[in-house]
Amino acid sequence: MPGIVIVGVQWGDEGKGKATDLLGDRTDWVVKFNGGNNAGHTVVIGDEKYALHLLPSGILSPGVNPVIGNGVVVDLEVLFYELEALAARGLDTSRLRISANAHIITQYHRTLDKVTERFLGKRQIGTTGRGIGPAYADKINRVGIRVQDLFDENILRQKVEGALDQKNHLLVKVFNRRAIAVDEIVDDLLSYAERLRPMVADTALLLSEALDAGDVVVFEGGQATMLDVDHGTYPFVTSSSATAGGAATGSGVGPNRLDRIVGIVKAYTTRVGSGPFPTELFDEQGEWLRSRGFEFGTTTGRPRRVGWYDAPITRYATRINGITDLVLTKLDILTGLDEIPVCVAYDVDGERFDEVPVNQSDFHHATPILEYFPGWSEDISGARTFDELPLEAQDYVLALEQMSGTRISVIGVGPARDAVIVRHDLVD
Repeated sequence: MPGIVIVGVQWGDEGKGKATDLLGDRTDWVVKFNGGNNAGHTVVIGDEKYALHLLPSGILSPGVNPVIGNGVVVDLEVLFYELEALAARGLDTSRLRISANAHIITQYHRTLDKVTERFLGKRQIGTTGRGIGPAYADKINRVGIRVQDLFDENILRQKVEGALDQKNHLLVKVFNRRAIAVDEIVDDLLSYAERLRPMVADTALLLSEALDAGDVVVFEGGQATMLDVDHGTYPFVTSSSATAGGAATGSGVGPNRLDRIVGIVKAYTTRVGSGPFPTELFDEQGEWLRSRGFEFGTTTGRPRRVGWYDAPITRYATRINGITDLVLTKLDILTGLDEIPVCVAYDVDGERFDEVPVNQSDFHHATPILEYFPGWSEDISGARTFDELPLEAQDYVLALEQMSGTRISVIGVGPARDAVIVRHDLVD
């Protein structure tokens, strides 16, 4: 079973990096197929904590070949900062390969992201301001800069000139900002070219050959289902395909090569940025969850919005992605609660919705219909089998499994690398 896709079920920050790392010793390749450095993966190995933003988390596992696919937008400054930081900690990053077709985030993308978001005022999307959206917009508008363009200065200059012809008018006349010089962008991008060259490859071909050879290839999604540009809470979404279908388009691997779809879901729910969130908590329980779960963005440091587990969202993500296995993370955070609410349906102006409403306005006005489950007080961080969990914790997991439409194969019971309970193997 060589092709495994890992996707977020909620609004991101579910612990996808840890799930990828869990497969590390049996994984030959790890592919990041969407997003940029707007998402963060935190991986704990022994006493060491690693916060990755652009790099695939598989880069931390010896012998694994990490790949940045064509569906990713790459900030070269961030790329080399992360590589140098890992090298300084003694990690080998020489296996990294980057698709020649991946698009580049430039200075003008970052500038436009920030000024556009401020211009929206109360209608802000909640972007990270890192240029991801404008870079994807240029890709769709066919005026983007690709990795391969850095190796032909004439082509690069032509593309930058074409992009800035329009963008400088916007910056100067609408946003009252200074114009950006073509040479400023070209010189900056060219300064990375020779360091980048050894990493660039036809990654779609490499991955196809790896799958043909029977290697285990893990496709690691950034963000999550509810942030997918097509299937998320539009317009409060990211700019790429964060669902399992994006693994094929974002890597150049055919969908028939994807054998298992693993969804990562927290034992409660969080999101960052604007947009609807039916189970969101605004009271002391919300602050307790945020503090206990350390719910602050890996990339931005922003406090995450927190709420109870939302079963309709998990069912929705299971359908959209074709999820075969769930990894339930942060179960330990709920320890100490007398009872644990779970959203089993929504109320929208007196009408019950058992599934996520197709109408965004309905979803925005939805309030959760909650079912309550007994909590537990025992420390579960040392549990390594399902039977070692308190009965109340077992019942909670089994209830979520029944509501979610697919099996819960792995349970996270702490931040450490080995703090997991494996009920079903994700590879065999």
